[in-house]
Amino acid sequence: MVHGKKITARRGIINMSYDICIFDLDGTLTDPKIGITKSFQYALSSFGINEDLENLTRFIGPPLRDTFRDDYGMSHSDIIKAVAKFREYFAQTGLYENTIYPEIPEVLQKLTDNGKILAVATSKLTTYAEQILEHFDVIQYFAFVSGDDIDGGRTKNGKQEIIRIVLDVLDPERKRTAVMIGDREHDIFGAQENGIDSIGNSWGYGSREELEAAGSTWIVDSIDELYHMLMQEY
Repeated sequence: MVHGKKITARRGIINMSYDICIFDLDGTLTDPKIGITKSFQYALSSFGINEDLENLTRFIGPPLRDTFRDDYGMSHSDIIKAVAKFREYFAQTGLYENTIYPEIPEVLQKLTDNGKILAVATSKLTTYAEQILEHFDVIQYFAFVSGDDIDGGRTKNGKQEIIRIVLDVLDPERKRTAVMIGDREHDIFGAQENGIDSIGNSWGYGSREELEAAGSTWIVDSIDELYHMLMQEY
């Protein structure tokens, strides 16, 4: 129990101590709803597809190419055009139509002070992720930021490669314990494929049901719960 709330355990050992804490960005550290949905709306409108912003929130988190392919049936060439249109809006405007969850800076500071090694693993371009973290003055807490490359090569198989790069840089011999923290199934699957635990956070854009179905090691309902779990304060 943490502050009267139950942490849902899927698998794992309750006294596990994690040396490396890998955070998703969208829906975990920041709320990017306005910027991402408007970027999707802008990209889709160039194909004559008109979507209400609220209908686009379900696309926050997964790789862009997956969304354009799986949900809109776009061809490879159209996906390239759609991603370019998305980035056209996002790079200039959408990137800053974003807010950081209020407790996050304090939690990052405390985790760092207590010796945790922090990193970010996101489906966004690395340069966008770094700009966002700098914008909210939290980039200094992260030892490494891992994101997609310009051609989407790192997210062809979900977030597996993005997370693997973090581990290769921060723990090449795999001697430390690591955990992936995120709000969507892609975060959970990516953690599993790299043989590490995961913590699903329900304040983002994936439902508790999605996180449970994906097999998240743990599920927490607040940033406070997350902090106490990472610090083993139950």
